[in-house]
Amino acid sequence: MKNVLHAKCVLCGRTYDAAPNLTNCACGGILDIVYDYDSIKSSLSKADLAARQEYTMWRYRELLPVEAGTELPPLRVGWSPLYQADRLAGQLGIQRLYIKDDGINPTASLKDRASAMAVAKAREAGAEVIACSSTGNAASSLAGNAAAAGLKTYIFVPSRAPKGKVAQLMAFGATVISVQGSYEDTFELSKAAISRWGWYNRNAAINPYLSEGKKTVGLEIMEQLHWVVPDYIAISVGDGCTIAGLWKGLKDLYAIGFIDRLPRLISAQAEGCCPLNRAIETGEAWRPMEENTLADSIAVGVPRNADKALLAIRESNGLTVNVSDQEIMDAQKLLGRTCGVFGEPAGVTGTAGLKKLCEQGKIPANATAVSVVTGNGLKDVANAIASCGEPVSIPNDMDQLLKAFAERGITVE
Repeated sequence: MKNVLHAKCVLCGRTYDAAPNLTNCACGGILDIVYDYDSIKSSLSKADLAARQEYTMWRYRELLPVEAGTELPPLRVGWSPLYQADRLAGQLGIQRLYIKDDGINPTASLKDRASAMAVAKAREAGAEVIACSSTGNAASSLAGNAAAAGLKTYIFVPSRAPKGKVAQLMAFGATVISVQGSYEDTFELSKAAISRWGWYNRNAAINPYLSEGKKTVGLEIMEQLHWVVPDYIAISVGDGCTIAGLWKGLKDLYAIGFIDRLPRLISAQAEGCCPLNRAIETGEAWRPMEENTLADSIAVGVPRNADKALLAIRESNGLTVNVSDQEIMDAQKLLGRTCGVFGEPAGVTGTAGLKKLCEQGKIPANATAVSVVTGNGLKDVANAIASCGEPVSIPNDMDQLLKAFAERGITVE
């Protein structure tokens, strides 16, 4: 890989050759991919990017750890829309707001970025089987991207995973193991199985390449904003890999001179499962928590990417915010009704957090913010219906229609 120097442990600093099957450092720390920024500066310019017609995550090839001859996965991942949300900005009381809708990726979540990278690296490693544990989205993204590339998958999910996500796994032909227990139980079983059978490991807290895929959401945001840096970027946080990847992408752009400053990150977690935010807020080491939230994709009581995530929040002088399930459901409706964006509970938690910070007066009125919607609402229809309500149900009768309108206070315009 022309622009990759090595992998480096975020804990002890030990370096490793950037082989395709890298896992954790010998000390147990997570590895980070280190680039030759001088080389990238000499081979990539903003004008080069502007001229490219490949509108996927792979348009940033110089900033990604893939070999020049690697066959890339066939699904179109990345370059999701960035909407200017003036109506929602007005309701929140800030100057400008953008919504990055990553729910339009092939399997309907940001996790497609990591899974596309995993498939590319598995091909480099000569692997035919990939496995992971997941609360749902990483699983479906891996199953879909691997199926398109002709690779076999073994997927471990907690038994509470929404049926919509499990249905995706089955449709993509994955071998699905529903584990009766927490996400921690699911992770440990997947880890043991991967070790036993030698499958390629897609677990984000072990495979350092996955955050490199996720960082492309940050690269896209900045290019779509014409390299004008927002004051804040809000994102939901579970295992910690996504916020770590977002920060890595922003730092890469700063290192090569594409942006002149860095935004502050907003780490949004559910009140019922916020071990990373709690560590920031108390100044103590993170401690496991129960997984008590309807936002299943971020219900991670034992975050496996804690080191990188905490570093990202601290380095960015970031804000933390914990939101209730009701605040998450309210944000789901608010996004839908002001922006036409349908996000799952975990997907809209960043927006819920931004809204709460605005209400608390912690975001200046003249601020510009971006909120990343990490997953589509069709992933979890049951909670969407619980949040938004059932439709009006009546027989084919005008009198009944008028009565229903009156009972619900509906004024016809």
